[in-house]
Amino acid sequence: MKIHHLNCGILHAPPSPKASCHCLLIEHESRLVLVDTGIGLEDIKHPVERIGQFAIEAAGFQFHEELTAARQVEKRGFKIADVTDIVLTHGDQDHAGGLADFPSARVHVSVEELAAIESNCGRYSADQFAHGPRWAAHGGSSVRWFGLEARPLALVPGCEIYLVPLFGHTLGHCGVAVHEGERWLLHVGDAYYLKAELSTDDHPVSALAAMRAEDDALRRASLSELRRLVREHAAEIDMVGYHDFGEFPAGMV
Repeated sequence: MKIHHLNCGILHAPPSPKASCHCLLIEHESRLVLVDTGIGLEDIKHPVERIGQFAIEAAGFQFHEELTAARQVEKRGFKIADVTDIVLTHGDQDHAGGLADFPSARVHVSVEELAAIESNCGRYSADQFAHGPRWAAHGGSSVRWFGLEARPLALVPGCEIYLVPLFGHTLGHCGVAVHEGERWLLHVGDAYYLKAELSTDDHPVSALAAMRAEDDALRRASLSELRRLVREHAAEIDMVGYHDFGEFPAGMV
C-alpha cells in the first residue's frame, strides 16, 4: 500500500494566506481510494452554479484543472475507474467538488453527514451531488481507536481504515485514520484549519473556525481530542489537516 498526498485545489482570500485542499490517494495494487476530492472538473466548468459567487469570493476559490483529483490520478498513470472508493470527511464545497469526476466510485460518509447533505441545508451545494453519488453511509460503532469512536471501512484488503467522528465543523464531520506500516495517519479534515490550532486557542484562524462550525462546542471538543492524541500518541500517529500547506511532505508543494 502507498499513500499519495495530493493538493486538489487552492483557496485564497487576502489578507488570509493561501489554503490547500489536501486529499489522500491510497494505492493498493490496481485499486485506489480517495480521501476527499477537492475542487472538481465540473466546478471549473460551472463555478457559479456549483459553488456560488459569494462562496467563491469569500473563500477565494481558484480553479486549476491540473490540480483536480481526476487529472492527478491520470497523471500517475491510472484510470478514473481505478478509484473504487471515496471517503468524505464532510460535504463542504471544497471537499466534495470532485465527486462527479468519479461517478462509479462508492462514497463513504457518516450517516450524520449524509442526513445533513440530504436535508437541503444551505451549507452544501446540491449541484455537486446532482449526479447521484453511490452513497455508503456508516453509523455508530463500538470500535475504539485511541479512545475515540471508529467506524471500520473494509476498502483495502489487509489495511485498517476508519471513519473517526470529529463532529462540530459539520454535524457529521469525520477524520479518516489509515494504518500505514508501523504508524497511523489521521486526516482530520477541517477539525482544524491550521496545525497551530493544536497548540493555541488564540490563533487568528480560530475565529473563522468558530464562525464556520455548525456546533462550535462540538468543534472545540473534537479539537481537544486531537490535542490529546498529540500529547499521548505522537509516537504512533501522524496527523494532517486539509488546509495547511505546511503539512505536505517536504518538496511536494
